[in-house]
Amino acid sequence: MGPLLALASAVCYGIVDFTGGLLSRRAHFAAVTFLGQVGGLLLATSAALFLSADAVRPVDLLWGALSGVGSGAAMHFLNRGLSHGAMSVVVPVSAVTGVGLSVVCGVLLGDRPTAVAWLGIVLSVPALWMVCGGGTDDGAGVPDGLLASAGVALQYIALAQAGAAGGLWPVAAGRVAAVLVLLPAAARNPRRLRLPPVRALQAVLVGAGAALGLILYLLAAQRQLLAVAVVLASLYPALPVILGLALLHERLSRKQVVGLAGAGVATVLLSLG
Repeated sequence: MGPLLALASAVCYGIVDFTGGLLSRRAHFAAVTFLGQVGGLLLATSAALFLSADAVRPVDLLWGALSGVGSGAAMHFLNRGLSHGAMSVVVPVSAVTGVGLSVVCGVLLGDRPTAVAWLGIVLSVPALWMVCGGGTDDGAGVPDGLLASAGVALQYIALAQAGAAGGLWPVAAGRVAAVLVLLPAAARNPRRLRLPPVRALQAVLVGAGAALGLILYLLAAQRQLLAVAVVLASLYPALPVILGLALLHERLSRKQVVGLAGAGVATVLLSLG
């Protein structure tokens, strides 16, 4: 059941990244990010109330809050990168680097991936370089993707430390923390939040979808190794890359195509490990 939950999380995140990226090109990315976290808070709290918890410990809520800090940072930089960079580049950069960081941290916390998984980590480095443009100037949004990857890793690692007895309350605590982290930036320029009702609703729904993806990931991480759950959940770039190429007619250089293929192989190796 764990792998299926992780893959379902990947599908949610793939759809969220594609729709959130499109929305960030039509509205200010800061508004999309903040309203999205509000939507995530509403869904996570509702789900936590619906699913009973055996014992909600303060330490689990703290791990959830730390995960939320990572989520807020990840979505801020990801949406900023998607607002001006190619979806088929920014999303894989954040995902592959986030996977590598998460797996390494998982090892430090006690996971023991196989040699195959380590091969995947090593392969991800040159693949990332090629996806970034291989030293050329066609890597717009890549710095934001790299910053988002640190948030992705923190989000996954911290949430996996929360005990199963806490139910979904760690996810809800994380949404509270994400809203609080993003609130100062939103308060400095509140006019950015004044979106047309349709755009505001879309941002809220995108955030709710991200929260659903995180809930599915938490349930998966409680059933298998952190490294495996992270990698399977991180298969999500396939959807926005395919949709970006098919619907947005984005173009990649030959070097970037090779890099994306290498990133895919690295992800598969990590999942096998």
